[in-house]
Amino acid sequence: QVQLVESGGGLVQAGDSLRLSCVASGRTLSSYAMGWFRQAPGKEREFVAAISRNGRSIENTDLVQGRFTISRDNAKNTVGLQMNSLKPEDTAVYYCAAKTTFTSDGYLSSRTTYDYWGQGTQVTVSS
Repeated sequence: QVQLVESGGGLVQAGDSLRLSCVASGRTLSSYAMGWFRQAPGKEREFVAAISRNGRSIENTDLVQGRFTISRDNAKNTVGLQMNSLKPEDTAVYYCAAKTTFTSDGYLSSRTTYDYWGQGTQVTVSS
């Protein structure tokens, strides 16, 4: 079993930055692909970014627009999402997810790929 706990969300103003963290317990993250998704009220959960087991990052370029960066620290068993230049439309619950078995990088943008999910952290961006 893998437990994922997100943190770092909050209420910020447009243009501010936030760094989200996802800590895993139960097993090491180093051999997992990890992803960040978000879900706004009334909308489907959408892909934000992912990082493969070998550290290759994949982004939803239309959504991220060069503002978000995903990273992993295997020694600390964490995955981070640095979010800069936040906009009100970034307001959502952000979820961390883990894929515990091998998959092609091409599948990492699909929420059905992932085996474990965190409970989410709320990010609210005011205008």
